[in-house]
Amino acid sequence: MIWENIKLALSGLMTNKMRALLTMLGIIIGIGSVIAIVTVGNSLTSSVSDSLVSLGGNNLQVGVNQRPDENGNYSNSVSYYEEDLLSDEMLDSLRQRFSQQIKALIIANYGGSGKAQDGRLYANLQTVGVNPDFFVADKVDMVAGRALRESDMEGARKVAVVSDLVVDNMFGGDANAALGKTISLASGNEVKEYAIVGVYHYQMQGIFLGGAGPTTSKDTTTEMYVPNATMKDEWGDRYFSVELVPQPGVDGDDLAARIEAFFDETYYKNNENFMVRAYNLQNEMASITSVLDTISIAIGIIAGISLLVGGIGVMNIMLVSITERTREIGVRKALGAKNSAIRTQFIVESIIICAIGGVLGILVGMGLGSVGASFLGAPAKVSFGTILGAVGFSMAIGVFFGYYPANKAAKLDPIEALRYE
Repeated sequence: MIWENIKLALSGLMTNKMRALLTMLGIIIGIGSVIAIVTVGNSLTSSVSDSLVSLGGNNLQVGVNQRPDENGNYSNSVSYYEEDLLSDEMLDSLRQRFSQQIKALIIANYGGSGKAQDGRLYANLQTVGVNPDFFVADKVDMVAGRALRESDMEGARKVAVVSDLVVDNMFGGDANAALGKTISLASGNEVKEYAIVGVYHYQMQGIFLGGAGPTTSKDTTTEMYVPNATMKDEWGDRYFSVELVPQPGVDGDDLAARIEAFFDETYYKNNENFMVRAYNLQNEMASITSVLDTISIAIGIIAGISLLVGGIGVMNIMLVSITERTREIGVRKALGAKNSAIRTQFIVESIIICAIGGVLGILVGMGLGSVGASFLGAPAKVSFGTILGAVGFSMAIGVFFGYYPANKAAKLDPIEALRYE
């Protein structure tokens, strides 16, 4: 019986192809919009999470912050002095105090940027002064040579680790051939020379942490890592903040609280203006993903309104179909068809319309979601749960908006239906 109704529904749709397509259009747009929005939202969330993880999702950012007054307010007239910042002595003391909990303590300060040029060959560089722990924390993926060592720091040597893009631009792509070569960085009126001791693989950062990026890799500005001691003539030996990598299994929130207490009791107890704060990047990750999820849900609900419009369109067309087929209904009832059989016939037809529209909407949504994610520079993350929900919802729309027309058809008086012209 059901199969016969399905064949009748498909036959009716094939007879009125354009009307059937226009009827499905609201369903297609609604489901397509919801799936596209959820796909882009999932892609953005995944991109943000991956970017934060690449920066060290469980790492602690330890930095100097302004101390609020007793009312929790901050003053706009407070200025930093050298003694307010973190020193090497403080960091050495921190490392000794928490030696069992700390895997690495990263110092990374940005210096000058400029262009390294050799004839017509060039590369855009951003100088970053780092300590050996920067490489211990797996911040970069070395492809040739070595990372910076403690001996490089102690001697303030003019050595550098550059990206493979620099090698591609200036050394013909041969990383091993670049080792030991000198690279000159022109920044302002000053030219500094460094010997290349290592090459790392450059990876474009996520959308929120790196933007869409330049149009060509040749113009990409990449970091050139040099010993932080070599750059102290630019930014001194004090730091606004450092990054700390906990040992595996260490509770980041607990360690952050203990570090804040250590600095407050040891170095900042009498500092009325500043204090040291430590916070976990996982908290930032949770906040960002929560906001993105909320935005996606809100926009998805708005897009879902078009499903209601589509359902009303299905009901309207079903009412028109009943009017056109009144004599057919009268004949069927005169031959003994029950009201339930007539009702089932039109409900099935409504479900078929919404199901086909739902499948087309899914294809449209997946396509638009993939295109949108690619424009944002994030991988497409299609939610199969959303797809299943969309299919179920489209079927529910078919039943809900098809029931009234179907019930109306079932209640037609057979004599009046046969006399209908």
